[in-house]
Amino acid sequence: MAEKTLYQSHPSMFRNYPIWFILSIILIAAYGLGLLILLIWWLDALGTTLIVTDERVILRKGILAKRTSEVYHTDIRLLQVSQRVSERMFGVGTIRIASAGHAGIEIEVAGIPNPEKIKEIIDQRRRQKN
Repeated sequence: MAEKTLYQSHPSMFRNYPIWFILSIILIAAYGLGLLILLIWWLDALGTTLIVTDERVILRKGILAKRTSEVYHTDIRLLQVSQRVSERMFGVGTIRIASAGHAGIEIEVAGIPNPEKIKEIIDQRRRQKN
C-alpha cells in the first residue's frame, strides 16, 4: 500500500516574524535592501518542507542542495510543540522531534502553520501503531 501524505507545509514568513517582515518591506521603500532580505528569506522558506505521512515525518531542506531527515512514527520518543505569544496569535510554532535511536533532536522546524494539528496527526498515528 502506498504511503499517504496527511500534512505538508512550508514555514510561514509573515506569521512567524511579522515585525521583521514589516521592517523588510520598509527597507525596500527606503534602501532596496529589504528586497534582498525578503528574497533570501523566501527561498529559505520555499526550500523547507515538513511532510507528515501515515508512516513517518519528513523534513526536506534546500533548493539546490537537499538535506532530508525522517523519523518513523513508531520511533518517535519526543514530540515537542512550542509557541511564543505572537506565534500563538498567528497560528504558527516550532515542532521538534527526536527518535529512540538518536541522542538529540532530529527534526526541528520553526514557523510551521498549525503545529498542534501536526502533533495530533502524529499522536493519532503513534497510537494506531501500538
